[in-house]
Amino acid sequence: MRKYLPKMNYQATDFNYCLFTVFYMNNFVKLKFINFNCAKIKNFCGENRKGLFILARVCYYKYMLREEIKNLLEKAVYSAVKDKKLPDFGLPEKAREDFWRSVTVEHPENKDFGDYFSNAALRLAKILRKPSMEIAEIIAAKISRVKEMKKYFTRAEVAKPGFINFYLSPDYLRKSVAEIIKKGDKFGDLKIGKGEKVQLEFISANPTGPLTIANGRGGFMGDVLRNVMKTAGYKAEAEYFINDSKHSNQIRELGKTILGKGEMYKSEYLNERLADFKVKFSDIEGAGSAVANEIVKDHKEKIKNKFNIKFDKWFSEQSLYDKNNVQKILLELDETGFTHKKDGAVWLKTSERGDDEDRVLVRADGEPTYFLSDIAYHADKFSRGYGKIINFWGADHHGHVRRLKIAMEILGYDSSKVEIIIMQLVRLIKNGQEVKMSKRMGQYITLEELVDEVGLDVARFFFLMVSANRQVDFDMSLAKEKSEKNPVYYVQYAYARIGSILRKLGGEIKKSELADLKNLEEEAEFDLAKKLLELPEIIEDTARDFQVQRLPQYAVELARYFHNFYAQCRVISEDKKLSVARFALITATQIALRKILGIMGVSAPEKM
Repeated sequence: MRKYLPKMNYQATDFNYCLFTVFYMNNFVKLKFINFNCAKIKNFCGENRKGLFILARVCYYKYMLREEIKNLLEKAVYSAVKDKKLPDFGLPEKAREDFWRSVTVEHPENKDFGDYFSNAALRLAKILRKPSMEIAEIIAAKISRVKEMKKYFTRAEVAKPGFINFYLSPDYLRKSVAEIIKKGDKFGDLKIGKGEKVQLEFISANPTGPLTIANGRGGFMGDVLRNVMKTAGYKAEAEYFINDSKHSNQIRELGKTILGKGEMYKSEYLNERLADFKVKFSDIEGAGSAVANEIVKDHKEKIKNKFNIKFDKWFSEQSLYDKNNVQKILLELDETGFTHKKDGAVWLKTSERGDDEDRVLVRADGEPTYFLSDIAYHADKFSRGYGKIINFWGADHHGHVRRLKIAMEILGYDSSKVEIIIMQLVRLIKNGQEVKMSKRMGQYITLEELVDEVGLDVARFFFLMVSANRQVDFDMSLAKEKSEKNPVYYVQYAYARIGSILRKLGGEIKKSELADLKNLEEEAEFDLAKKLLELPEIIEDTARDFQVQRLPQYAVELARYFHNFYAQCRVISEDKKLSVARFALITATQIALRKILGIMGVSAPEKM
């Protein structure tokens, strides 16, 4: 029997809620441990080795229904094997773990197919070489007899070609509404991160002009992902890399522009601010460096006070040279045997690790490249103990991804810990026409101008709506519209409407009134309650794959379900128990909306 069961990974970590299914003395037993340390379970297993096998996973959060469904599926499958309803399908440990990872639990687009569905039977069919429908029927029959099934679901049904559909029970939905209210602003908080250190680097704009709307896209996405990671239980830190190296070509070109010896960075922004900067211009490098430092100060002020983006650290590229880190990394690379000299320059043999060609580390004139300082910077990140390093880069940096990861591997670092999110371009649409932008020609709409015109809430929300790998068409007309066509207005209006209703009902609901919500029985009420339960899933999924567009999409969907409920169900009525029950439902909705808006850095207005 042991060969069928997933391996238990013990960790010295405390959890608020954990659930185990064990096979003990030929019976399946479910154990719950509240506020325990995993060492207790390890001791328990050590004392009861005979006939005891840990079956299921740790449930970090008791609202993670998808985890509970996987528990039910695993329990049903192994029970069916024991009863010889399913054939022996012993797999090596790695294959077994991969199998259960491949089993998905998702929401169907059509609610006629339940609230969740799983592909477990379809996956098993490939291993057992049996019809998926037959396997699904066996699993569903087993699940229907499990006591815990009735706690969450009314039934589990089979649908072609072998999906198992789960239908949430009304009683569970009512209890969930009460639990959300009890959790309050902690609803949605998870512990899946286990305190792991994660670093996010974003914006890191060249200090040659004002922040552009492209900088804003990466800035808002990075800021929000940091919020998501923190909510999921990671120790997430945001960092801004200041491109202030005196060895940089852009600093030299900026100096030439300032001294009238070049025009690459000529713009109204520089012309207007040169007098304010109060710096003495000497040589090209000195002028470029001095003005770049003043521009960075301007960026810092705008980022913090105008755009509400928070950074835990501002890291100077020049500091890598001042501390001799760049030279040390060059020596380390030399020692690996992966460098060579050609045409007077020093090259890294990235082509031997799958790159298109070798890359220059030091130019023929002795000047280090940006690539070398970037390697030194990421080596510094690894030295600070981050379990995951996340970078937001512009589309023009796409070719830099592979070579950086190869360099990290050559130095002995785990390149899988580096996640680079490439952001596609932004098009600004104004009066139906694209606004042409060129930073170097000084013709562009700055991020500050955009925020002044449409508002910070709208700017953040609009940039978050589109995944990083897709181009953004920022519609200025829609952004300024005050109607349900504007998704920001639509979501905020839902929150404000709830606030208005709650004020009429006298504020907060009493905890004693949460015990009986049986009057919630309309379809629109249950649809809204189900949508509320998706919030922890949205947080979990986004913390794992960084697709922050889920957040505004969820906020719009939740607002839509609320508006539909409001149109169909009268909250304040002569039926006091019904009013209390609906009072609870909209209170829970307000909590969820406030949570998702807060994570996105968008305000939740009490009145509109």
